[in-house]
Amino acid sequence: MRVAVVGIGAMGCLFGAKLSQVAEVTLVGNWPAQLAALRERGLRLIQPDGRSQIIQLPVSNNPETAAPADLALILVKSHQTRQAAETAQLLLAPNGVALTLQNGLGNLEQLTAVLGQTRANLGITSEGAALLEPGVVRHAGTGHTYIAASQETAVPPQEIVALFQAAGFPTSLAADTAGLVWGKLAINAGINPLTAVLQVPNGFLAENEAARRLMQQAAEEVAHVAAAQNIRLPFNDAADQALTVAQATAANHSSMRQDLANGRPTEIEAICGAVVQYGRRFGVPTPVNSVLQTAVQQAEQGTWPEASTPEASLQLLTQKIEQFHN
Repeated sequence: MRVAVVGIGAMGCLFGAKLSQVAEVTLVGNWPAQLAALRERGLRLIQPDGRSQIIQLPVSNNPETAAPADLALILVKSHQTRQAAETAQLLLAPNGVALTLQNGLGNLEQLTAVLGQTRANLGITSEGAALLEPGVVRHAGTGHTYIAASQETAVPPQEIVALFQAAGFPTSLAADTAGLVWGKLAINAGINPLTAVLQVPNGFLAENEAARRLMQQAAEEVAHVAAAQNIRLPFNDAADQALTVAQATAANHSSMRQDLANGRPTEIEAICGAVVQYGRRFGVPTPVNSVLQTAVQQAEQGTWPEASTPEASLQLLTQKIEQFHN
């Protein structure tokens, strides 16, 4: 199978590297420093156990070099999805399919709008990856990947499952993707914005009482919005699950924290912004997600008050949430 990975960040490189063992893979992206590093030195992939290997991968900023692809794996930030869909349109074979494995809501809809319903599908993954520097990616943790079984696409979902399994990714078909998407959203909303604003690793949220409370409240709000839509999450308690993930990934730095620290746009609109939007639509209050959305937006713009410690930032966030209630 010919695979084009659209997006050359940590996750794009992880999936591209492992899939290159079982498929013909080309990475497609526009980040100059990453393009240069991958071309000159190859990808250094550090495994969860610390072992590393250099993998040479074809990489290009010209989509047509990856054509005709049977599968376009979309692993860009959510605000880049429309552009990625247009890129996929240029490189996909007539019966090729684009698969999103992104964070947040609305990505499949954007792919479908450009490519059509039979050429776009949805996946959800809990694989973790971190970009240490251009050309160096750490596989931060093995997870599970689900591919939507309900989409009647040109490339059958079971073929994608088989491909991912052959590459070493635990993967299965999922009939209920809405629950999985909202379950991942609950974890992302709980962990990502807080670690970004506080500039802390995930483990801080589990260890600090005030941070833990806000993380769990944000996750619970997502669960309430999902319940209002009769969407059943893949776990019984969103607050407990957020804590479990924060503990299991204690040393990790969330992608939103990395984006904010490096002056890149974040995915806050597709995460907390989406929670707030759906909350309004279904009459569910989402004060914590609303305050976190605003805080990250202000941090992106450089207008969020700089605090001397994470604890000071936490105090400010807590005050703003209390004001929201009043």
